[in-house]
Amino acid sequence: MKTIDARGLSCPEPVIRAKNAMESGDKEYEILVDNVVAKENVSRFAIHQGYQVEVEEQGDDFLLKIKK
Repeated sequence: MKTIDARGLSCPEPVIRAKNAMESGDKEYEILVDNVVAKENVSRFAIHQGYQVEVEEQGDDFLLKIKK
């Protein structure tokens, strides 16, 4: 499973990193983000691409578990 650390990045960079991970062919990966806007945008993008998204809060950060 690939883990992507997108903390400290403003949109659309976390979404672009999620898109690149999806294009690599991985069926399951995790993305770390540090703001609500990135969490919502990445989640929405993944869902529209046919992935399931589970969100865990980790202090001030969010771990998005994305899988097909």
